Amino acid sequence: MLQPITRLSRKFHLCSIGAPLAACGVLALVWGRSLGWFLLLVSTAALIAAVLVAVHHAEVIARRVGEPFGALVLALAVTVIEVSLILSIMLSETLDSRDLARDTVFATVMIVCNGVIGLCLLIGALKHRVLGFRTEGTTPALAVLATLVTTILVLPDFTFSTEGPTFSDSQLIFAGVVSLLLYGVFIFVQTIRHRDYFLPEAEGVETRDERRPSTFAAGSSLLLLILSLVAVVGLAESLAPPIEGFVQRAGMPHAVVGIAIAAMVLLPETTAAIRSALRNRMQISFNLTLGSALASICLTIPAIVFTSIFLDLPMHLGLPAKEITLLALTLLLTTMTLSGGRATILQGTVHLVVFAVFIFTAMVP
Repeated sequence: MLQPITRLSRKFHLCSIGAPLAACGVLALVWGRSLGWFLLLVSTAALIAAVLVAVHHAEVIARRVGEPFGALVLALAVTVIEVSLILSIMLSETLDSRDLARDTVFATVMIVCNGVIGLCLLIGALKHRVLGFRTEGTTPALAVLATLVTTILVLPDFTFSTEGPTFSDSQLIFAGVVSLLLYGVFIFVQTIRHRDYFLPEAEGVETRDERRPSTFAAGSSLLLLILSLVAVVGLAESLAPPIEGFVQRAGMPHAVVGIAIAAMVLLPETTAAIRSALRNRMQISFNLTLGSALASICLTIPAIVFTSIFLDLPMHLGLPAKEITLLALTLLLTTMTLSGGRATILQGTVHLVVFAVFIFTAMVP
């Protein structure tokens, strides 16, 4: 029985090493070329593999440094991938990317707060009936998230310095600085000042015996993580025109591009959050989900702000009325869910219904 498991583990280890190298090889093959169907499929597969392997190596580093640093490493890795995808598409001369950053950040918040949290609550509650978590760890993260998402995605609709749902350069710089400041304070609280608030509850938690990776293993994962991210950046730039062209030919709204980017980069983190929920470690699930949403806003926005100002790229930030309504409902619902310290399948179902409304109205506005 142990031999098949050992062989499977060995194969996965080889894939985690070979995938970044293969992705870089595919990048060298398609760089500067127009992608046909075959190269498009190969590039897409290589990009997905690089994303999955990048997050795997981030998890190895996370096990070395421990919680809640583990969730932080994973969130940062996913955000680097997301920023790379957004910037590569923004810098594509053939694409209209004024709404891309806004749509991607909004989609990330909706997917995390409704899709991922709802799925974790539903699956976890089906197995454990009632799920427990620390409100002193979830509510501060939600407070930071609500403040930033309102400032970045709602306030531009009501400012007068510029026309449309935009910020002026000084407002953009202010928003970027505030994002970094709040995120820095949150990380200080999460990892140093009140680290115990973000650890799982002691009672009713199923623990798992995981060996701490060696320094050599963690260092190797760091190098492979960097290599994977290089492949992601290059492949994303090559795939940007086909993604936009597919959305246009299908007659779908441009916001679908942002949803596709957010869904792709959040897939590995969603898997990790669901695994934690199945082990009745909901605090770890919330650390992963809320941490990724915070990192998406706090790190993506400053990077996009710098790029847009430096290269004089137009960028829309304010959401339309329909999206503001869904965002307000999401923040209210998430507040009610996370303020009780306990959750059942009902909360998970409600979150998933709101997520379904988001997806449907994005496809059929």
